[in-house]
Amino acid sequence: MENPADQDDASQKTAGQRRPFTTPQMMILMVAVFVVLFWWITSAATRRSEISYLFFLQQIDANNVKELTFVGEFELHGKFAKAPRDPNPNNKDSKGQLPTLQEDFQVLMPPLEDRNLLAKLLEKKIDYEVERNSDTAGMMLLYLNFLVLPLLIIGFIYFMLRRTRDQMMSGGGILGNFAKSPARRYEPDGERITFKDVAGLESVKQELEELVEFLKNPLKFQRLGGRIPKGTLLMGPPGTGKTLLAKAVAGEANVPFYSINGSEFIQMFVGVGAGRVRDMFKTAKQNSPCILFIDEIDAVGRIRGAGFGGGHDEREQTLNQILSEMDGFSPSDAVIVVAATNRPDVLDPALLRPGRFDRHVTVDRPSLKGRVAILKVHTRKVPLSDDVDLERLAGGLVGMTGADLRNLVNEAALWATRENKNMVDMSDFEYARDKVLMGPKRDEVLNEKEKLLTAYHEAGHALLAWLLPGVDRVHKVSVIPRGRALGVTQLMPDEDRMNISEDSLHARLAFMLGGRAAERLVFHQHSAGAEDDLKRATSIARRMVTHWGMSERLGPVAFRSSEEHPFLGKEITEQRDFSDHTARVIDEEVARILHHADDQARDLLEKNRDLLDKLTHGLVASETLEEIEIEALIGPSVNKRRVAPSTNGSPQDETPTPAKEAPDSKPES
Repeated sequence: MENPADQDDASQKTAGQRRPFTTPQMMILMVAVFVVLFWWITSAATRRSEISYLFFLQQIDANNVKELTFVGEFELHGKFAKAPRDPNPNNKDSKGQLPTLQEDFQVLMPPLEDRNLLAKLLEKKIDYEVERNSDTAGMMLLYLNFLVLPLLIIGFIYFMLRRTRDQMMSGGGILGNFAKSPARRYEPDGERITFKDVAGLESVKQELEELVEFLKNPLKFQRLGGRIPKGTLLMGPPGTGKTLLAKAVAGEANVPFYSINGSEFIQMFVGVGAGRVRDMFKTAKQNSPCILFIDEIDAVGRIRGAGFGGGHDEREQTLNQILSEMDGFSPSDAVIVVAATNRPDVLDPALLRPGRFDRHVTVDRPSLKGRVAILKVHTRKVPLSDDVDLERLAGGLVGMTGADLRNLVNEAALWATRENKNMVDMSDFEYARDKVLMGPKRDEVLNEKEKLLTAYHEAGHALLAWLLPGVDRVHKVSVIPRGRALGVTQLMPDEDRMNISEDSLHARLAFMLGGRAAERLVFHQHSAGAEDDLKRATSIARRMVTHWGMSERLGPVAFRSSEEHPFLGKEITEQRDFSDHTARVIDEEVARILHHADDQARDLLEKNRDLLDKLTHGLVASETLEEIEIEALIGPSVNKRRVAPSTNGSPQDETPTPAKEAPDSKPES
């Protein structure tokens, strides 16, 4: 008895034999037909021998022409009774013999009419025909252009559409990688990155050690019913080391590390982003345990429905797919999604809920201890001079991130190389710090009037910082144009601040308006150099009123400002939470605070006009004054010194404290 399976195979073979041509086969067949037709048309002309009109008349006289056809007005096609030899002596072969012509021939008639030709044909009784079409081959090519080529184009388009459909459904085909995830697997060139390579982020590393333990031994956490967070969100300013931390987690656990940027999901074709998300999570599950790192997730994870038009449909579909994929993890899937962003305020709430990115780790700027450790990491391959004190250097770099510190070390090494030094000393780091904080020196040279005006402006800033308690100490004052500023007053914090008081804010506002007050005191007019001062002072005063409750008229109330919305048009859809009268009161309070700071700056400068003139004349003569030189001119500062000055004028730390606030390097134009 025959096996039913064999019958099925035979029926499938029979059906396969009766199956019509596939698209590639049809394309090959059409191309073959086109090639054959083109060869036949082009070779038709080559099957005739082209002879001269004189030789043609000679062959008529010799009775060697048996058929003749008039094609158009100037062309004749015919046949020889017997193929003659080529009359052209230049066509002899290697043996010196003339070749035999083809039986068919063609000849071009002269432009003048030959009245004796017809008589000769009648005399020799040669039959002739007349054709009006003078270019048979050209007409055939024209027919092919209008018939065959459109068919080829239609077939090619149909073929590409089918291939595109197949690749969108199965991920294969010519464009198979289009819908695949662009996530890249990190392969370390040498030693893998671990927590030892990440300096200054001890508390953050402690948070991430739990992820490492889970990836190494997931059964340990599942034994008592615990579940590791599916997603971990690293939040912090740019350059703080979020990507480096994710690589260190993968390196500690020794698991695959897949990295992708949030903007790589978004494409012009609808549905591609969602397809890439599916493929990315599929690859991660197949290689579990692993880490899936999404950098700049705010590019795809922003709040849905924000702005005019409700947002970008493709971006929202991609975000929805990410949300559903993170919900689809089973407890046995050892895949941890780590994302990084410096804009956590714009992320969609559904992305931050428990079950998705439910663990939020803040990666902030390093403290003094962290800055010292980061500098040690970045100077491991840099030959340092004996006078380099990394702790003293780190004390003057409050607020710098890891990327900023690496840039500073690189600038110092480059400057030492340009100076043909064998080692990097402290003066190179001073130059690099000035370049990073204040900008590079410009080639412009100020005239005497502009230089004096700029000197009084910067001296006003420096003198108020010298006399007002609560303002950071002056590190350097310069009237050399740097960056976009004509002059610079650089302040150096003595300690890392976690908070700031109202008195310190009022003192800082008076310091910011000191340059403008000095110009009015000396020249009885204002200049455009106070533009940045007014902008920053107004911003601080408005935050004092609307965010920090430092206004007696408004009291302990916070007022949301529409300019904080990151999406165009969102403030239009949201109702303002205070009235027009309150807005007017806010403006009045901001103006009051700024007027009070301006009066305070003007009064203090009037009382110390002699110190202002001394500082200005010294600044005009030297162009740059260090802290020690300022103290020699106008005496000690009212702010108690917490650091001891070194021989080159830069501060040396005695009581280091944790870092939060960025250094107030003050460029004034």
